[in-house]
Amino acid sequence: MAQVNMVQSLNQTLAEEMERDPNVVVLGEDVGKNGGVFRVTNGLYEKFGPERVMDTPLAEAGIVGTAIGMALYGLKPVAEIQFMGFIYSAIDQIFSHAARMRTRSRGRYRCPIVVRTPYGGGIKAIELHSESTEALFCHMPGVKVVVPSGPATAKGLLTSALREEDPVVFLEPTRLYRMIREEVPEGEYALPLAKARIVKEGKDVTIISWGSMLQRTVKAAEQYDAEIIDLMTLSPFDEETIFASVKKTGRVIIVHEAARTCGLGAEIAATIAEEAILYLRAPVMRVTGYDVVMPFPKLEDYYLPEETRMAKKIEEILRY
Repeated sequence: MAQVNMVQSLNQTLAEEMERDPNVVVLGEDVGKNGGVFRVTNGLYEKFGPERVMDTPLAEAGIVGTAIGMALYGLKPVAEIQFMGFIYSAIDQIFSHAARMRTRSRGRYRCPIVVRTPYGGGIKAIELHSESTEALFCHMPGVKVVVPSGPATAKGLLTSALREEDPVVFLEPTRLYRMIREEVPEGEYALPLAKARIVKEGKDVTIISWGSMLQRTVKAAEQYDAEIIDLMTLSPFDEETIFASVKKTGRVIIVHEAARTCGLGAEIAATIAEEAILYLRAPVMRVTGYDVVMPFPKLEDYYLPEETRMAKKIEEILRY
């Protein structure tokens, strides 16, 4: 197996699925001749042509709206939004139309679109380029929300997302695009959606994380007997794996870079409280971003959860 970064993994996966299924098409700003802002779609235009790799105007609502129309007529569109902060103008299309198509048509129509977008901090970009507002989409019934944590999970999850029959919002941690390289299985490789993975087994505390925060979580927990869960699919998340771990450890920490209030960590904590509270030996704790707009580059490192904050929280929950 070759060692590749996440950009290469995503690019290879798109190419493989476009070869496998002629209905898969790609559209978005600069995805064609320029190969995308992060070069994830590099070379696809030359390989598959302008009828399957389409440059669009700077209009996110138009990109997603067009993708919905394509999906209703039998295509499998992959709509790229350049940065997560630009997706807000397309929320109406995703929430009011894509997510509701099965219900609206009483099951006669499906909407198999994948909306890809870079998200999160770590590259010190300007305003609206480092958003982590995944909870918005987790609150949309009918939409699956998926986040890889490395090149291998990127391929496995994107493959499954491209074969879904309903909308998937596929969030790609910008910080990880070229940060790490790892072996990625060649040929067909799919990871099931709605299924988390145990990255590290342990018995003292369960730590749940996703995206780029997973790398920091693993590093922060090196000296502890912690069980680390990579959530991967944020909605619907894998309750079974979480509950099994909670029953074993009795302690839970949730780590995410999104703002604390109404972040996905709150929903996970509430679910644990409802279904597994009798197994807890301490309150569910969180390490998150702050309830402020993502700051400008010089302050970004103070906003993002880092290893020291995580280690302190582990010590706190173990003392409880």
